[in-house]
Amino acid sequence: MIIRMAGTAPRRFIVPELVYGKGCLELAGRFARAYEARSALVVTDPGVLATGCVDRVLDSLEAAGSAPTVFEAVSPNPRSGQVAAGLELCLAKDCDLVVAVGGGSPMDCAKGIAVCATNGGSILDYEGIDQIPRPSLPLICAPTTAGSAADQSQFAIISDEARKVKIAVVSKKVVPDLALVDPSATRSMGKELTAAVGMDALCHAAEAYVSLGASPFTDLPALKAASLVAAFLPRAFADGSDDAAREGMARACIFAGQAFSNASLGLVHAMAHALGGLLDAPHGLCNALLLEAVALANGPAAAGRYEELARALGEEPRPADPPGAAFARAVARLRELLGMGSGIARIGARAEDIAALAENASRDPCMATNPRPMSVAEIAEVYARAL
Repeated sequence: MIIRMAGTAPRRFIVPELVYGKGCLELAGRFARAYEARSALVVTDPGVLATGCVDRVLDSLEAAGSAPTVFEAVSPNPRSGQVAAGLELCLAKDCDLVVAVGGGSPMDCAKGIAVCATNGGSILDYEGIDQIPRPSLPLICAPTTAGSAADQSQFAIISDEARKVKIAVVSKKVVPDLALVDPSATRSMGKELTAAVGMDALCHAAEAYVSLGASPFTDLPALKAASLVAAFLPRAFADGSDDAAREGMARACIFAGQAFSNASLGLVHAMAHALGGLLDAPHGLCNALLLEAVALANGPAAAGRYEELARALGEEPRPADPPGAAFARAVARLRELLGMGSGIARIGARAEDIAALAENASRDPCMATNPRPMSVAEIAEVYARAL
């Protein structure tokens, strides 16, 4: 829908249909029937298969008469070749619905399959903003992590193996038709994954809040998401069976996803996409290790907004703080609490990589809404500071 606000340009706000609560994975079949789906491709990965969450979805689909086929060959940082392999299976089985069960990787891969099933070609053909001409196959997402918000967003991030970069496909045609969010499905996450995806949610909230595309309709969920992360991520990390913490983080992920899907992102994600593409490193960890340096670089262009984010994390700005410092301090404290360490060197980044990383990051679509313009040389300085 288009939202017109006094004194601002028209803004579009897009969210998928959302069903939230314990047991909602068993509703997949009901919605498949509503879509008149005869055959569903269920996209997941081996780790999620082992949790039993996929079985709940498969049983529901079978009971509804939508014959499911499972595609599980998805890795962290899903590759364009995996999208192609899933597409081949989708077409061979004449699937008319795609269902993703898992974290951001299966969901992004499923988005790519659904797009290519109706538009043809490779997912790499649709890199950038609004490059998809036709609607994709109907898509249901059932997240088993609380961070990526791929179930809420108009983004799909795919690794281009040949170039060793991650591409961003940004289009309302990759917004899922339905998100089935059962917080209990996230209990299978270990501590490291809980920390990484939780910091991804925080990064989504922060970048949406300082984005040039921010509006009152994205500010509210962004700040709420940040406060929920501060309240519940340490608890979920400390005790994975804390259901209240899991529910708090599921809500944080939803709010952050709705915020960034509509306000877009910025330099952190542009740099993380380049870094993760080169090193095949976990996306949430890349974000966590870059967020402080970017806040200090962007701070002069969004000082008040970073102060509000700091307060949402429980950190009061000090009079002598340079712009962005209070928020950076809060991020450092949280990252230390989660045992994530500091510096991108710890995941394999080297000084000699910085020039290529900065060049790739400068071309990322997320740069369009960063609060300040950044040259390749300035991005390289931020990488060096984060090293």
